[in-house]
Amino acid sequence: MTHEDHIKYLKRCIEVSKEARAAGNTPFGALLVGPDGEILMEQQNIEITTKKCTGHAECTLADRASQEYSKDFLWKCTLYSTAEPCAMCTGAIYWANIGCIVYGMTERRLLELTGSNEQNPTFDLPCREVLARGQKQIQVFGPFPEVEEEAAAVHEGFWD
Repeated sequence: MTHEDHIKYLKRCIEVSKEARAAGNTPFGALLVGPDGEILMEQQNIEITTKKCTGHAECTLADRASQEYSKDFLWKCTLYSTAEPCAMCTGAIYWANIGCIVYGMTERRLLELTGSNEQNPTFDLPCREVLARGQKQIQVFGPFPEVEEEAAAVHEGFWD
């Protein structure tokens, strides 16, 4: 994927995160993009409305994708996310065998936005550090300054 492709898919993730917020969930969105550039899946965060603690957009998408596609195929796919995947979501992406992660804003930036809100007790643990402990060479790209402010703006007023 090109840099322009990454920006295009991240902007779609931001739209999905707006849909999540409008549905009463925390404002996060994720996409699964196939090796040919086709959007295969979109996923909002569903944690609040389903009362499912693992209902993060990335974790839910990785779970769905692992049921729909082979590990070999998923290795050629890319997961796009508005924010850097947390440790739980990074683990789910790892176990699903998705070969590439692209995110808009860092988890550290997210922590600045959420503060100590109990709804999102954010780790200060970059996904690259989580993946460095594994046995797979999952590619990671992010953050992208071109979309970071737009991704952060969806959170304005949510965590107050």
